[in-house]
Amino acid sequence: MAVPVTGPAMWGGVDHDVTGSIARSPGRLAALTPQNLKLSKSLDAEDSRRAMAALGTALDPQGSGQTVNWDNPASGAHGAFHPTGSPYPLDGRICRAFVANIEAAGDSERIEGSACRDKTAEWSLIRVKADSKTAGSHRGEKPPYGKKV
Repeated sequence: MAVPVTGPAMWGGVDHDVTGSIARSPGRLAALTPQNLKLSKSLDAEDSRRAMAALGTALDPQGSGQTVNWDNPASGAHGAFHPTGSPYPLDGRICRAFVANIEAAGDSERIEGSACRDKTAEWSLIRVKADSKTAGSHRGEKPPYGKKV
């Protein structure tokens, strides 16, 4: 009588070499995609367009690395972007971290994030994190800890 020493028959018909992974839930995966990232929920479409143009200027790897301001006189929204650190490559794109201060719709936010520029020179947000100490504070009110925003 021959007894197999390898393969599924050895383990009672179950192939233990099968591997796999657990799929992420579609809702969570969609929430994490860069296409869904926004600088601030307080910005309207024109505010966002102006802010992203300023962001691109601030993060330009050939630029001075200085702060770039933007505003929208129609809505009163305004802000500033300051690149932090040096540009770095990521998946064939040039990326850079930044901090931003944004005031819109009565809210003042400090944002930390990163964006990448593709071959078409369009910048896309890859990470956005609002500083919880200033997000949602209103003009004229004292921010937490009595600090001015």
